[in-house]
Amino acid sequence: MMESAVTRRTSCRLCENQDLTLVLPIHATPIADGFITKDKLNEKQPLFPLDLYQCQSCGHAQNIDVVNPNLLFRDYLFNTSNSSGLVEHFRKYAKDVVEKFQIPTGSFIVEIGSNDGTLLKFFKELGMTVVGIDPALEIANRATQSGIPTYPDFFTSTLANEIKQKYGLAKLIVANNVYAHSDQLADMTDAIASLLDQDGVFVFEVSYLLDIIDKFLFDTIYHEHVSYHSIEPFKRFFALHQLQLFDIDKVSTKGGSIRGFVQKKNGPRPEQTIISDMINEELLRGLHRPDIFKMYEQEILQRKKAVQELVDQAIKENKKVVGFGASTTAMTLMYHFELTDKLAYLIDDNQKKHGLFAPDCHLEVKPSSVLYTDKPDVVIVLAWQYAGVICKKQQQFVDEGGVFVVPLINLEIIDQTTVN
Repeated sequence: MMESAVTRRTSCRLCENQDLTLVLPIHATPIADGFITKDKLNEKQPLFPLDLYQCQSCGHAQNIDVVNPNLLFRDYLFNTSNSSGLVEHFRKYAKDVVEKFQIPTGSFIVEIGSNDGTLLKFFKELGMTVVGIDPALEIANRATQSGIPTYPDFFTSTLANEIKQKYGLAKLIVANNVYAHSDQLADMTDAIASLLDQDGVFVFEVSYLLDIIDKFLFDTIYHEHVSYHSIEPFKRFFALHQLQLFDIDKVSTKGGSIRGFVQKKNGPRPEQTIISDMINEELLRGLHRPDIFKMYEQEILQRKKAVQELVDQAIKENKKVVGFGASTTAMTLMYHFELTDKLAYLIDDNQKKHGLFAPDCHLEVKPSSVLYTDKPDVVIVLAWQYAGVICKKQQQFVDEGGVFVVPLINLEIIDQTTVN
């Protein structure tokens, strides 16, 4: 199963150079969204490597062990419309982009990785002709039924030609986090270049590598993501494909992301100074060399040691320790910090995961009400980016003597002594 499910790259995903260096070892995990029902607990769920490599030619950070995308995306469960935060983000996104580039009513807009069509619906409401592409079969079909025509497939040069023949060239192509997901970036980018109108714009959002380091977002390294992007490698990459990265916006999604704006080579828009400013900062920080990752690894290990010592002491005192968070990032954190055999179960507010079991380690996912019925002693907040919201919502747990432990950015203990 391992052999057919995972392949290993031998060259950089952006520049094809073969000088790839391991810069951040990460513990192997199962497919992070592979939660199972009780009747499947006897089925083996393999672990796949997550180690982070860096190209020593262009500096791009990437995973080279690639899980078959059909395993990851064909039965994808997440629906954008279920996240009120994302819905509002995309509502503003559509309005801002149309205004920024003065896209005429009736223009053709394409989204790669369109999920349930949430973003495209907002473009459609603004009078645009829209088409989506998404490999999640069920989600894509539902989007089509809801009025957003969606190709249930991966975006390739072949599909781009098919779309072009049917609809013509696109004034706008958008892709949100897709550039982190795809192992076939060269063909995808050639497809974008061929489908984009001469004065069209390609807009993408991805997590930003410098934020991943500075904000300890290493748990965003999981199998759906195979690239962790920065500006200098991106600029070179687009130029190789007859495109130009001409502007960047910094956005707050995913803990720290960039929204990039790309046009055809020699397009009508001038390159903005933020491009050179961000590249200069990357060079100053040494972002494209291994040393910064060596320091990052040591800081992660220090935090791991602190969490493990706290958990081990609690277990020694016969306290029940559980985890709060059953997301993809929580899986990376739990496995890398080696907590899987130390937690009694997981808690999550997502009702769809209640009663399911986490992949491989088979920790059951329970609702937050167990904080008051089962009364665990210590809760490790695996969804640490949302610790403020979680702890405030569950203030009664602390009032009754419970302890929340926030593992990152620095270890924080929230109990009756720390709460006014």
